[in-house]
Amino acid sequence: MRFFKDTRIDFLGYWKWAFLGSGLLIAVGIASVIIKGPKYGIDFAGGTIVQVKFTDEVDFPKIREGLAEIGLADSIIQNYGPKTEREVLISMKKTSSSLKGLSEDIKEILTNLFSEKGFEIRRVEMVGPKVGEDLRQQGLWAIVFAIMGILLYAWWRFEFSFSIGAILALLHDTLITMGAISLTNREFSLPVVAALLTIVGYSINDTIVVYDRVRENVRLNKGENYIETLNMSINQTLGRTFLTTFTTFLVVVCLFIFGGQVINDFSFALVIGVIVGTYSSIFIASPFVLIIHNWNVSRTRKSAVSSEKSRIAAHTGPKVTTSKIAAMKKAQQSSKK
Repeated sequence: MRFFKDTRIDFLGYWKWAFLGSGLLIAVGIASVIIKGPKYGIDFAGGTIVQVKFTDEVDFPKIREGLAEIGLADSIIQNYGPKTEREVLISMKKTSSSLKGLSEDIKEILTNLFSEKGFEIRRVEMVGPKVGEDLRQQGLWAIVFAIMGILLYAWWRFEFSFSIGAILALLHDTLITMGAISLTNREFSLPVVAALLTIVGYSINDTIVVYDRVRENVRLNKGENYIETLNMSINQTLGRTFLTTFTTFLVVVCLFIFGGQVINDFSFALVIGVIVGTYSSIFIASPFVLIIHNWNVSRTRKSAVSSEKSRIAAHTGPKVTTSKIAAMKKAQQSSKK
């Protein structure tokens, strides 16, 4: 299923525009987080979750009106599981020293609205602020350790320039996804952290495929222009990239549309992550490999010229110019002939 045959797209020719666009997206996302402040879910900020099963069709506006009477108007009310089960999850950023007391308050309100036989409270769970803070720190460290592990893996399997490109691409994907979550007023929660870790794994998988082809082409086409080798490698893996992205994107879009409110933030993060992860493998990771490669080549040339100057200076004196070195090389080549 090769959708693209013998393409010759100059991907590396657009790297400056790609960097500019990505920089703007990251800047807007960071500005949104700073201005709005991170919006933490109950997992990270603390709060209480109440699971309720109703006997009849769920009336969400009626439930919200009842919760407003006890100061819980900002609670999140969502279906839990299939709608046919008539189960609802009420999430509130409020904790109490007594779960029983909070449960009784909610039970009293629901009894007034639906009668005592119209519902059943199945679960009441509370996450304290301290626990939420610990979970927030652990989630952050999970992302950091994942990226560090990938850095070491890419360094071991390829070379340092490849690992730097891969890590910068992962940071790019993570920052843009977090910015999108902030811009859409979604909450940072444990499912979102799980989504970010999934994005990291997906993005590096696509990047490694491109890197593997680059390494293979460098060996097969020694002496060829490095930019051409990178472009050729990206074009050769374009069909595979398209198939992987399309099938994965189809799945996460279905999750986003039909998955329900419980995993909506998770699936939204995946939708954004799949898009930027594919984009970064081509337009972020590969250009950074080129930049570092050119820097290494330039440094090697400067080192060689400096060594040559030092070697000649040791025999002819310190005042030897580059033009004299070139003239001496030509004379040596002529004498050999």
